[in-house]
Amino acid sequence: QVQLVESGGGLVQAGGSLRLSCAYSGDTGYISNMGWYRQAPGKERELVASISTGGGTNYADSVKGRFTISRDNAKNTLYLQMNSLKPEDTAAYYCNADYWRYGVNKDYWGQGTQLTVSS
Repeated sequence: QVQLVESGGGLVQAGGSLRLSCAYSGDTGYISNMGWYRQAPGKERELVASISTGGGTNYADSVKGRFTISRDNAKNTLYLQMNSLKPEDTAAYYCNADYWRYGVNKDYWGQGTQLTVSS
């Protein structure tokens, strides 16, 4: 079992910056990849960025060069640094953990944190 708790969302003006955090706890030793997803009203949830246990990263084209995902395993925290924010980044942001144990895979999700970017 893994618990994920996001924080750091809020209201920011276009062009501004914000950092999201996701504190994870529980059987953290079985977590492999982690990621940030977002879901805007009326849209499907989409991958924003992901990071592997080795530190390899992957970004959606819409955020490349603006967002940076990082992971501090000593602090059990996942981050998403968001710069040059745009109104289209407005969404609920969710932390995701890919969990593997005894050959069984399970996805864990946080409760989400809202980001609103005003123009």
